[in-house]
Amino acid sequence: MSDSEQSVYAKRTKTIHYGSLEESDRWHVDRKDNDADGSGRTDYSQLTTADYMALDEDVAKEKAALLEEFERRKKARLIHVSTDDGEVKSALRKLNEPICYFGEGPADRRLRLKELLSAYVQPLLAACFSNRLGEKGLPAAKPAKEEEKPKNQQKETNESTWYHEGPESLRVARFWIANYSLARAKKRLEEASEKVRQHSATKAGRMVELQKRIQQLAPQCSQVGDTRPITGCTINEDSTLLLTCSLSSLCKVWSVPDCTLKQTLRGHKCNVSDVAFRPGVANDSKSEVAMASCSFDGSVKLWAYDNEESIADISGHVPHRVAKLAFHPSGRFLGTACYDASWRLWDLEQKQEVLHQEGHTKAVHCIAFQVDGSVCVTGGVDGFGRVWDLRTGRCIMFLEGHLSAIYGVDFSPNGYHIASGSQDNSCKIWDLRRRQMVYTIPAHLNLISDVKYQKNGGNFLVTSSYDKTAKIWSDKTWQPLKTLSGHDGRLVGVDISHDSQYIVTASYDRTFKLWAWD
Repeated sequence: MSDSEQSVYAKRTKTIHYGSLEESDRWHVDRKDNDADGSGRTDYSQLTTADYMALDEDVAKEKAALLEEFERRKKARLIHVSTDDGEVKSALRKLNEPICYFGEGPADRRLRLKELLSAYVQPLLAACFSNRLGEKGLPAAKPAKEEEKPKNQQKETNESTWYHEGPESLRVARFWIANYSLARAKKRLEEASEKVRQHSATKAGRMVELQKRIQQLAPQCSQVGDTRPITGCTINEDSTLLLTCSLSSLCKVWSVPDCTLKQTLRGHKCNVSDVAFRPGVANDSKSEVAMASCSFDGSVKLWAYDNEESIADISGHVPHRVAKLAFHPSGRFLGTACYDASWRLWDLEQKQEVLHQEGHTKAVHCIAFQVDGSVCVTGGVDGFGRVWDLRTGRCIMFLEGHLSAIYGVDFSPNGYHIASGSQDNSCKIWDLRRRQMVYTIPAHLNLISDVKYQKNGGNFLVTSSYDKTAKIWSDKTWQPLKTLSGHDGRLVGVDISHDSQYIVTASYDRTFKLWAWD
C-alpha cells in the first residue's frame, strides 16, 4: 500500500453529548447509515471516542433512591413501637444495638428503634429474626408467665433502693411497731386538732412569751468533760441526767443542773462517737439497759445505771465506724448508722438484729425516729437523706437538695416536719406530707454538726456548727431567735431537755455547756 493510499486520520476534538437516550440512539443510527459502504461494513476509521453523560440515568438513580427512602419512612411510620422505654431498650438489645447513646432521650431512642426496624431489620426477618420479632417488627408474643418474669426483673434492677429478705423476727418486729405507732399517731392527731381549735391570739401570745424566754437563755454551767474533745451529749427523759462521750473512749453521766460526775462508763477501746438514753427507764433501775454508746471501731455497748461496765455488746458493724445511734420511742429497738453505707435495727427483746438496710451510696452518718415510731430518717455522707417506713420497709421519701454530707437529722413532734443539717452550712426543712423541701435556712458559716427540735412542742429548732456557735430558730418563720456562743472549739453535738428547760452543747474544746432560762 502506497503512501497515497494510506488513510489519513484527522484529529477531532472530543465532543460531549447531552440529551436523552433516544437522541443518543438516533445519532448512532444515523451515523451508522452514513458511514456504511455497499458491503454492509462500517468504516470505523473516521469514528472517534466520545464521552457521553447520560443525565437521565443519574436522575433515574436519584429518583429510585428517593422512592426507596420514602418507602422506608412510610414503613417506619407504620411500625408500632411501645412507648415503654424499658421495652424499647429490650428490643434494641435483641437487635444487638446500643440501648442508649449519649444525650439520647426516650423519644429519640424510640425513633431510632423505628429507623432500625425499617432500614435493615425487616429485610432480615426471615433470615435472622424470624424467631425473635413478630409482626411489624415487634418482639414476638410470649406466654404470660415468661413475659411477666423479665418485666419484674427489670423493675427490680431499676430500683435504686435495695431490700433484703428479712428473718421471721423482722415480721414480728414490723407488726409490733405497727400496733405501737397507730395508738401514738391517734393521740398525736387529737392533740394537733386541739391546737388548731385554739384561738389565734392565744397561740400568738404563747409564741411571744417563748421568744422572750429564749432571749433570756444563759450558760447555767460550763464543765470540762474530759481530757480529750467531747463528741456527743444527750439528756434523759426527766431532765435529771446528762450523758457525754469523748475521744478518750470514756462515757460519763452527769447530774443536771449542777453538772457533777455521777458515773463513768468504761469499756470502749476507741473513740466514742455518740451516746443515747433509753426512754422509759427509771434512774433507780438496776441491771436494765438504760444507755447505749457507739465507737469508731464499730462496737456498740449497752449500759445500766448501777454498773460502770457494759452489760451487753452489739457486734456486727466491725470494722466499720458507727457514727450515730438512736432509741426507738418505745425503747424496744435501737437504730445504728454505720459507715458501711447501711443502717441497722436491733430488737432488744429478741436480742438480735432484725433489719440491715442498705440504700445510701456512701456512709450513713445520722439517724432519727419519728415520735410515733412508725418511720425513721437517715442522713448520709452522700448528701442525701431517706425516710423509711418501719412497718413495710419501704423508702417513702428521698431527701435531695443538700450539696454535701448530712451530719444531723431530726423529726419534729408534729410528726411530719424533718430538719437536716449539712456540710454545706445550711439546714433544710422537709415536709413528709408533701414529700418535698419547704425551706432552706442559711444557718452557719461552717458545717452543721447536729440539729434538734424542741421535744414537747416543736416550736423551735437548735443547730450546732463548727463555727463554734449554736443557733435557735423559730419553727414557723425560721427566723433566728438566739445565738449561743462561748465555746472555744467547734460544736459537735446539741440536745434539748424534754421539759425545754435546758439546752446542752458539746465542743471540741473538751467542755460542755448547759444553757438555762434566767
